[in-house]
Amino acid sequence: MRGNISRQEAVSMIPPLLLNVNPHHKILDMCAAPGSKTAQLIEMLHADMNVPFPKGFVIANDVDNKRCYLLVHQAKRLNSPCIMVVNHDASSIPNLQIDVDGRKEVLFYDRILCDVPCSGDGTMRKNIDVWKKWTTQNSLQLHGLQLRIATRGVEQLAEGGRMVYSTCSLNPIENEAVIASLLEKSQGALELADVSSELAGLKRMPGITKWKVMLKDGQWFEDWKDVPSNRQTQIRPTMFPIKDEEKLKAMNLERCLRILPHHQNTGGFFVAVLIKKSPMPWNKRQPKVHQKLPQRTGDTEVIAANSDNGSECITEEPTLAENEESKKTQEPQNSDTEQSKKEGVCGPPPSKKMKLFGFKEDPFVFLPEDDPLFLPIQKFYALDPSFPKMNLLTRTQEGKKRQLYMVSKELRNVLLNNSEKMKVINTGIKVWSRNSDGEQFGCAFRLAQEGIYTLYPFIHARIINVCIEDVKILLTQENPFLSKFSSETQKKVKDMAMGSIVLKYDPDPEKPDDLQCPIVLCGWQGKTSLRAFVPKNERLHYLRMMGVEVFKAKRKEEELESKTEEEVQHRLAQTEERMDVEDKERDLVTKMEAEIGEESSRSPVEGSAIEVENKIEDLDQSSKNANSHVSQESKDTDTSNVKD
Repeated sequence: MRGNISRQEAVSMIPPLLLNVNPHHKILDMCAAPGSKTAQLIEMLHADMNVPFPKGFVIANDVDNKRCYLLVHQAKRLNSPCIMVVNHDASSIPNLQIDVDGRKEVLFYDRILCDVPCSGDGTMRKNIDVWKKWTTQNSLQLHGLQLRIATRGVEQLAEGGRMVYSTCSLNPIENEAVIASLLEKSQGALELADVSSELAGLKRMPGITKWKVMLKDGQWFEDWKDVPSNRQTQIRPTMFPIKDEEKLKAMNLERCLRILPHHQNTGGFFVAVLIKKSPMPWNKRQPKVHQKLPQRTGDTEVIAANSDNGSECITEEPTLAENEESKKTQEPQNSDTEQSKKEGVCGPPPSKKMKLFGFKEDPFVFLPEDDPLFLPIQKFYALDPSFPKMNLLTRTQEGKKRQLYMVSKELRNVLLNNSEKMKVINTGIKVWSRNSDGEQFGCAFRLAQEGIYTLYPFIHARIINVCIEDVKILLTQENPFLSKFSSETQKKVKDMAMGSIVLKYDPDPEKPDDLQCPIVLCGWQGKTSLRAFVPKNERLHYLRMMGVEVFKAKRKEEELESKTEEEVQHRLAQTEERMDVEDKERDLVTKMEAEIGEESSRSPVEGSAIEVENKIEDLDQSSKNANSHVSQESKDTDTSNVKD
C-alpha cells in the first residue's frame, strides 16, 4: 500500500475537520492508532504543497507499543517531516518543553484530538462482536479512563485552543457525562463551541441532558444517592447528569453532536468541540521562583527553594534549566547524558521500565553543523544556502551513517529538549541513502524518493525536465537505454556526470489530455542508461494517473509466463515418453537375445535371427507410431494456444 487511497469510515473523518487546523498549529493526537485521523491532520498541515516545512507539527501518541508501529506505517506513507510518533499513556502524557528565545517553556498545543477508547456500540452495523460482547459494564469501566484522558488533554491545550473529544459510542456515560464533568470542574475555563454552522449537510442530533445509569444485572439509577454502597465502586458520581438546572443550561450540552447510523447510512458517532478560555483552575498558581545557585555557609550548603501554595493538582514539572543546575551540584555522574545532549543525541528515555516495555529504539542523532559528511552532498546537489542542514539526523552514533533523515525545525526543538522524558518511536523522513557506487562520482549519498518533495525546493543542480512519454518509459522499464528517451532528454543527460539525479515532469496546459499534475522522481544516470528509483506501488500509482492500464499489462505478463511454463512441461513430457520407448526397445532386445540363447540347441540359427529381426521391426513401427502421436498432440496444443 502506498497511501494514495486510504479507506476510512465517513463519520470518523469528522473530528479532524472540526479542529480547523492551520499549517502553523502545534497538534497533539492523544490516542492516534491506527492513524487514519492522524493522516488527515498531516494533510491539513501540508495544505500548501509549496511550503516544504510547515511551522506546525503533529505529535501522535498511543499507549500500545505494537499499535504505534501500525501508526508509523500509516504516517510514513504521507512523507511528512512534521510528524512524531510517541508511546505514552494518554492519561499521563508528560509535559514537554521547548526552547523559546533561549528560555525553556512548557509546550502547549493549539489543537488536540482526543478520540478516546470506547465501547464501540456505534459500530454495530459493521462490527458483529458488538452484538456478541456488548454489556452496560463496558461503558462503566471506560468512563474513568475517558475522563482522565480528556482532563489531561485540556491541561495541555493552549488558551484559545480547540480540543475535539470523540467516541464511536452512543452511550451518554461515555459522552455527555464525560463532557459535563469536565466542564463542571473547569469552573468556566472551558466552553462547548457551537459548530452547527460547520459541515453543512451533515445530519446530526443535539447532545442530551437527561439519562440514567444501568448495571449489568438490569438495575437502573437516576441519582448517585440511589446507588447502594456495594455498587459505588462500579458507578461513580460523574456518570450522572447535572441536577442544577442553571449549571446544566450554562453548559450547553446540546452543542454536542450525535450522529445516528440510520440518518445517512453511517456508523454511530459522538463529537464535542471544546475551547479553552483560561488556564484550568488547578493550574492557576503563582509562578515559581527559579532555584538559586547553592550558597555555602561554613561547611554546609544551603539551597534556596520556594514552596508552592495552591490547590491540589497535577504537579508542574521543573524546567530543564532548573534540573540541569541541580544535577550539576548534586549528581555529577550524569555528565555523560549532558554530553550526549550537546552532541545532538536524542536517545530513548533512561527509565528501566521503558526498556522493558516494547522495543528498544535507536537514538536520534542530529548532524553537527561542521560535519564533513554534508559538504560533498551540498556541493554535488548545489543545495540552497537556506537549506536547514541542522535538521538532518541519523539513527546511529557509531559506524557509517547509511541513511539521513530530516525533521522540521520545530520538531528538532521538541526532540532536543525532551529526550529524557519522552519515548519517541519514529520521526522524520528519509532524504538520502548511502550508495557506494556514488563515491567515485563525488557523492556517496543518493536521493530517496520518500523525501524528494521536501528536498526539491532546495536543489539547484542535477535536475532533468522530462516529457510525459519519458516518464512512462522510466516507470515501465527497469533500466532503459538513453536511446529510448526523447532527444531533449538525451542532450541534457549527455552534459551531466553520472550519479543520482532529479527527474521533473511539469504539465503542459496546452495538452489537457496529458497528466496535469507535476511529478518529481529520483533517478540514477549511468553510462548508457537512465533509471528511476521509485518503489513499485508508487510506480503503479503514477501510471494509473497517466492512463496506462497497468493491470492489463500485468495480466499479459502473467499469461506469457504461464504459457511458457506449459510449453516447458509439455517438452519434458515428450522427452520422458521417448525415453520410455527407448527403454522398452532395450528390454525387448535383451529378452530376445536370452530366448535365442535358450533355443539355439533346438531350432536353426537362421530362423531365430529372422524372428528377432521381425520383432525388432514391429517394435520400431510401434515407436514411430508413438512419436507421430506425440507430435500430433504437440500440433493440437499449438493450434489450441493460437485460438486462445
